[in-house]
Amino acid sequence: MAKRDFYDILGVSRTADEKDLKAAYRRLAKQYHPDANPGNAEAEHRFKEINEAYETLKDPQKRAAYDQFGHAAFENGGFGRAGAGFGPDFSSTMSDMFEDLFGEFMGARRGGRRQSSASRGADLRYNMEITLEDAYLGKTAQIRVPTSVTCDVCDGSGAKAGTSPKVCPMCAGAGRVRATQGFFTVERTCMTCQGRGEVIADPCTSCGGMGRVNRERTLSVNIPAGVEDGTRIRLASEGEAGLRGGPPGDLYIFLSIKPHQFFQRDGADLFSRVPVSLTTAALGGEIEVPTLDGKKARLRIPEGTQTGKQFRLKGKGMPVLRSHQYGDMYIQVAVETPVNLSRRQRELLEEFERESHNKNNPESEGFFAKAKAFWEGFAD
Repeated sequence: MAKRDFYDILGVSRTADEKDLKAAYRRLAKQYHPDANPGNAEAEHRFKEINEAYETLKDPQKRAAYDQFGHAAFENGGFGRAGAGFGPDFSSTMSDMFEDLFGEFMGARRGGRRQSSASRGADLRYNMEITLEDAYLGKTAQIRVPTSVTCDVCDGSGAKAGTSPKVCPMCAGAGRVRATQGFFTVERTCMTCQGRGEVIADPCTSCGGMGRVNRERTLSVNIPAGVEDGTRIRLASEGEAGLRGGPPGDLYIFLSIKPHQFFQRDGADLFSRVPVSLTTAALGGEIEVPTLDGKKARLRIPEGTQTGKQFRLKGKGMPVLRSHQYGDMYIQVAVETPVNLSRRQRELLEEFERESHNKNNPESEGFFAKAKAFWEGFAD
């Protein structure tokens, strides 16, 4: 049976360039690949035809010979039959095709590069609890961190003193090896050197060939004024040492702030609930309240101050991180009812009650007036 024209097989014109040939080949190879057509003899035959045609036309010399002599150019020992006999170039062609078409599914990468034997160390996390005063003033703290550091004996190489890592005999330093499976050549990471291209025949006795050892380090951490709960501070290159001389990772300090006995924080503002005696709230006066810098602030309480009244002390809050600004402090008054009254104190309060006739408690008088109307509405 006469062989079909290679251009007809690929569905391209005789003037098609390399890009058009490859596009046609990719499309048809996907369509007729045996994996996509299991048990289909016709698809398998078409797949062989497509590969034979593309193998010939993608090579400029073979294509020129085919254009001049047709199929006869490859008979009687010409260029050798491409594809049908699966000649010496067919395996490399199929390997290229496999990586182009199916590399994204199999994880193959053409020209896979060797991994460096030195890999970056891991990042570390350190949780630090500070006081609200520390967050207000800022501080420099000393911390002790268990981590991996570069081995001093081998200087991080992992090899015994006087020796050095050798080129991997399995992959010849490439870090990857190829294996032929049927039509395809598949590239994999070298299992001997784990893709590093080097092996250590005589490892360092101090670090066991890792190039790093475990040790506790003391580090200084600068905590700026104004940090908030959950702030993360990065110490570059203070993490775990890299494997076999690789660069170190980073250390991340995560801050948490302890609850305070007087203050609650909301951003740069501070809030405090301050009890005030009944007489001070009724008659007015001045009180002293603590501030976070350890000082005192005087607060004037107006006559007739009620529970829940809030006063603002401007600029007495937290510093704003990396600025010269401060938030405010808010004082919420809680009027305290006296307890453990003496007989005389009770007599004075009873006398006050008789004299007031509810004129001194407008809020309660208004509330019970509304309550009375509410009950009368149900009585109707």
